[in-house]
Amino acid sequence: MALEKITMPQLGESVTEGTISQWLVAPGDHVNKYDALAEVLTDKVTAEIPSSFTGTVKELIAEEDETLEVGAVICILETEGADEQPAEPAKEEAPTPEASAPETPKKAPAKQNAPAGRFSPAVLTLAAEHNIDLGQVTGSGRDGRITRKDVLAYVENGAPVAAAPTKPAEPAASSAPQKAAPMPTSQVGDRETPIDGIRKAIAKHMVTSKHEIPHAWMMVEADATGLVRYRDGLKNKFKAEEGYALTYFAFFVKAVAQALKEFPILNSTWAGDKIIERADINISIAVATDDHLFVPVIKHADEKSIKGIAREINELAAKARAGKLTQDDMSGGTFTVNSTGSFGSVQSMGIINHPQAAILQVESIVKRPVVIDDMIAIRNMVNLCLSIDHRILDGLVAGRFLQKVKENVETITKENTPIY
Repeated sequence: MALEKITMPQLGESVTEGTISQWLVAPGDHVNKYDALAEVLTDKVTAEIPSSFTGTVKELIAEEDETLEVGAVICILETEGADEQPAEPAKEEAPTPEASAPETPKKAPAKQNAPAGRFSPAVLTLAAEHNIDLGQVTGSGRDGRITRKDVLAYVENGAPVAAAPTKPAEPAASSAPQKAAPMPTSQVGDRETPIDGIRKAIAKHMVTSKHEIPHAWMMVEADATGLVRYRDGLKNKFKAEEGYALTYFAFFVKAVAQALKEFPILNSTWAGDKIIERADINISIAVATDDHLFVPVIKHADEKSIKGIAREINELAAKARAGKLTQDDMSGGTFTVNSTGSFGSVQSMGIINHPQAAILQVESIVKRPVVIDDMIAIRNMVNLCLSIDHRILDGLVAGRFLQKVKENVETITKENTPIY
C-alpha cells in the first residue's frame, strides 16, 4: 500500500490558486484513475480535478470553500501495488535544547493552544497575518477542522488576537495592527443572498485589477451609419442561411482586432520588470447570464472573418448560458471588448481584465443630429470607451489606437467589408 498526494492543479496560465467549491468524494470511497475528485473554482472557470491514481480516498486535506495555492495538497489516496509508502509529514516533537530558537511567524499560530490536526496553508497564512491563536477559533469544517472562512469570521467579529511571536524589539513608533472594519448587518425587511463561488471569484478578480492596475480612461465617438445600413440589410438573409444572428458586435470585434495589429502594445501584459507584447490577438468578450458574468475568448480574432466571429460569439454565449464553458474557452485572452450598448448604456468605464493592458466598451448606437459639411444630418453614433493600464500605455498611443478603431468602424460598408 502507498499514500499518494493529490495537489491543486494550475488551471490556466495566470492562475495561482483555486477554491474547492465541492468535494465529489468522501474518505473511504474507491476511485479510479481520472475519476473526478472535486470541483475547483478559479477566477476564470469552474473545473473538475481528476484523480491521478486508482485507490481509496484516505483523507481530504482541504475543506469546501477553502482557497489553496497551486501545488498545495488537497487530499491523500491510498493505492495498491507499490512496494514503498511515501513518508508522511514529520510529526512535531518536543523541542530539544538545540532546537529552541523562535519559530517563524507563519507556523507559530498553529502551536498556540491549537486543536490537534492539520491546518491548511491558507488558514496558517491568515492566522499569521492577523496574529490569531487558532486554539480560540471554532472550526465549522469536517470533524471540527478550522477553515479559511472560520478565521475570517473570527477577525471580522473583532475577536482578540494572540500574543505576537517573539522577535527583535521594534521602534516605539510602530503601531499595532488595526482591527478589521465590522461587516454590515441586516435590518428588518432586508434580504440576504449568499455569495456563491463564482461571484466570489469575480469579486476577487476585480479587486486585484483595481489594486494592481493604475487605470486611465478616454472615449471617442464614431459614426456607425454605414455599419448599421450594411448589417441591417444582411441580417435576415444571414440568419436564414447560417442559423445564427449577425450582430453589430461582430463588426466591432473585427474592427478592434484589426487595430491591434497596428498597435500591438495594446495587446500586452505588465510582467514586473518587462512588458510582454502578445503575438496572438485573442479577444475576450463579456457574456452575461442572469446571475454571473463570464469572459470567454475568441482566439486569433484578427484571422477570422466577420461571419466566423459572429459564429463564435453565438456559440460562446450559448455555452455560458448552459454552464458548459471550458477552461480552454476562458483562457488566453489578450484584450477585452465589452458590448455595454446592449443594455442601453452610452458611456461607461470598464475595469481591465487583469492581466491585460486594456478593455474597450462598445456603447449603444444612438441616432443623433450631427454637423456634416456645415449641415445637420441624423446619423447613427456610437461611443467607444477605452480603459488602459497606465503603466504600459499613455494617452498618445491610446488615443491613436482609438482613432484607428473609429476609422475601421466608420469605413464599414457593403463595398469594402466582406462578411465571409
